[in-house]
Amino acid sequence: MEKIYFESLGCDKNLVDSEVMIGLLEKEGFEVVDDETVADIAVINTCSFISDAKKESINAVLEMAERRKSGELKALVVCGCLAQRYRDDILKEIPEIDAVVGTTAYDEIVSAVKEALKANGIREFFKDKNYAPNALLPRILTTGGYYGYLKISEGCDKRCTYCAIPSMRGDHRSVPMEMLVEDAKRLADRGVKELILVGQETTVYGKDLYGGKSLVKLLEKLEKVDGIEWIRLLYCYPEEIEDDLIDAIAASKKICRYLDMPIQHASDDILKRMGRRTDRAHLEELIDKLRKKIPGVALRTSLIAGFPGETEKDHEIMLDFVKQARFDRLGVFTYSKEEDTPAAKMPDQVPARIKTKRRKEIMLLQQKIAFDLAKSRVGETYRVMIEGRIDPDVYAARTYMDAPGVDGYVFLKSNRDYMSGSFTDIRVTAAKDYDLIGEEIDPERN
Repeated sequence: MEKIYFESLGCDKNLVDSEVMIGLLEKEGFEVVDDETVADIAVINTCSFISDAKKESINAVLEMAERRKSGELKALVVCGCLAQRYRDDILKEIPEIDAVVGTTAYDEIVSAVKEALKANGIREFFKDKNYAPNALLPRILTTGGYYGYLKISEGCDKRCTYCAIPSMRGDHRSVPMEMLVEDAKRLADRGVKELILVGQETTVYGKDLYGGKSLVKLLEKLEKVDGIEWIRLLYCYPEEIEDDLIDAIAASKKICRYLDMPIQHASDDILKRMGRRTDRAHLEELIDKLRKKIPGVALRTSLIAGFPGETEKDHEIMLDFVKQARFDRLGVFTYSKEEDTPAAKMPDQVPARIKTKRRKEIMLLQQKIAFDLAKSRVGETYRVMIEGRIDPDVYAARTYMDAPGVDGYVFLKSNRDYMSGSFTDIRVTAAKDYDLIGEEIDPERN
């Protein structure tokens, strides 16, 4: 059977789709390989969220198109958001592509690959963007096996003025609870210890299926899954974080005291232009409540610098808010002008050099905050998950404050043999930039 090189770009939600596609392909007998030079077929699951992601996806497609043109590949299949959003352009501009697969048709990847191998023109696989594929399809974990993403919903109803996600991913659709619990059990049976809940907006989970927000009920069921030790929440919109969710996190022994809470800005004027449903006063009140009711909670957020109409005063408001809020983790994007979004048509577009300058100023401020917070943790004790060995006697590990791939590490010196995904207790002895240095506490006890 042919060998397939599979490249997954973009977010962790896209990664879940990729893992399902790989699972379906391997079940059919295809061999998925890491080296494109030995592959017969290339499949690229693309991202199209912002301009940088589009460029990365286009470059990856063009690179494989050259291999297809030279005859090194028998077939090239392009999937995901870029394929969904720029379907006509792809079909017209890159004839080396043999099949395109939309965001909701990934369950047809086997048919797409088989048709692509026939090389009889570009084949198209698209479904209604509000279609919901079976959440219990075969899946191959690509994360190392000790943590896994659980995609609890698809699409979004918020319609923020800068965001093209609904045009690619459709309206918000929750995955039925019984499917998610079953998926979690399957992941746990395969060794997953940390379950990371993702969706375009996890906090409104269940609203469409159960008549109201049901994330807390889902969490209660997931906590009972044997083998899962950490449950992490990503993409929680601040206006949807209510007391029952806060109380559930505070009372739980499995839900990490960690919230990824994208706020995007702190100026009321800009938040309104963005179509966000919150304001600075609410954000301040919420952050204060979270820290009081969930001691030790780690807060991650994302911001957009240079949104249309953003003045120097708006930027100063954001800097002041970042200084006051002291987020544990923070990322900043420069505003990306996405066609077919309301923000793209707004007047007073901010020049690129000013967007870049403002992003840099926020990041420099946050860097100092993050380094100071890391130093303040010296002497503290934490239970950590081992990520892997990086030297004969040094391991990389993560605390509950660190989501994989985006946050920092604890570097632990030890002569013990730890498996990735195992846990141990450490004391922080030093801080190095965003990362911590630790030593074991009574390793015989672990």
